[in-house]
Amino acid sequence: MQGKEIAGHATKTLTVAAVVAVLAVSLTARAETPAPVCDTPLELIRFSNPLSHFGQKLQSGAPITVVAIGSSSTAGVGASSPAKNYPNQLAVELRKRFPANSFVVINRGVNGEEVADMLKRFDEAVIAAKPDLVLWQLGTNSVVRDHMFTDHGAAIRGGLKRIRTIGAETILIDPQFVPRVIAKGEAEHMVELIATTAKLENVELYRRFEVMKRWHDVDHIAFESFVSPDGLHLNDWSYTCMAHGLALAIAEAAQRPVMSATAAAHLLP
Repeated sequence: MQGKEIAGHATKTLTVAAVVAVLAVSLTARAETPAPVCDTPLELIRFSNPLSHFGQKLQSGAPITVVAIGSSSTAGVGASSPAKNYPNQLAVELRKRFPANSFVVINRGVNGEEVADMLKRFDEAVIAAKPDLVLWQLGTNSVVRDHMFTDHGAAIRGGLKRIRTIGAETILIDPQFVPRVIAKGEAEHMVELIATTAKLENVELYRRFEVMKRWHDVDHIAFESFVSPDGLHLNDWSYTCMAHGLALAIAEAAQRPVMSATAAAHLLP
């Protein structure tokens, strides 16, 4: 009888050990799964114009203030911690690229907001900080809620006018390419409207929609790898990759030589 008990105990011990071993192998395999490659070609994100004010601040060594205003994907929903949201990651990227400069990146993202909500707090959230550069993420909540702009971009233009009064440069950031956004028929119309407004107002545009679409369609990265389980927000990897792309585009535009009026005249037909 005692021998059977010992044998049974040994069998149970082996079974538990086998389960533990399987779990360990599974967790190890998961941990060793390589992260996607962050592919953000400069030709896709290159801004139309130099960021001359930002560039002057870089050259002078003066402190630089950046304000990021937007909704939940600016606030950082989907990130594992505040340090992983895109504004904080952008601060890290800028300090790496320009160690001689001091950067303050202020996150003014508020969950659920649309353009009208952001404009109500522009004076306190943006203007009062006296930024050198404003990153304005917009459009996603309007698409998801079927609240398409009916003013043909007038509200956006109003916000841009207020930013200009303090001499800051602006980069608009369009919606994310994620399941809950692209399921809406008006998603690409929103992207087009923001792009058209940026061009008419001569401000820069970070084409987040196209960058993320490239991850999925060209790089063949599954949504699960760069989208949170809610099908809407980014995750640590995609926030970091977005910050990397923004820093690349900002650095290139800020260091781009500004063409003189004489040189530009020679290019005219």
